[in-house]
Amino acid sequence: MTGRSAGISVRNFGSYFLSALMLVLLFANSSAAQAKAPQTAGVDNTKMGPYRALATLAFNASQKGDNVTAATLAKILERTWDKSEDYGGDTALSKTNKKLFDEVDKAMDQYVGLLVDHPASAPDPARLRAAYTNYLEKLKEAD
Repeated sequence: MTGRSAGISVRNFGSYFLSALMLVLLFANSSAAQAKAPQTAGVDNTKMGPYRALATLAFNASQKGDNVTAATLAKILERTWDKSEDYGGDTALSKTNKKLFDEVDKAMDQYVGLLVDHPASAPDPARLRAAYTNYLEKLKEAD
């Protein structure tokens, strides 16, 4: 190996090493930023955790073709949300942040409506996924 080719190899190795190091650091930073909340039995130990869990159970049931269970879980989600976050006490989201409550409530109604309206058939998969994703995003804002 000549002096020139050895210099290029060392330079290339250094570039690859630094690039790999940067990727590892970026990944580690983004993983830490996306750390999940502690869970108990698969339910986030956050204020919005139970709603997220019910929404996920309903979504998964729908994905498996169990539309009756999906509709039932969606209705339970809606009733639980209304009793706790609309008509609940002083800590209810409707009392602490009415604007955010309205946004989450609207997203939930769109999601729940798709499942409740289709107990005997599957809702449009793209619309269901979009409504589910939107609802989960709104719940994150309320955590």
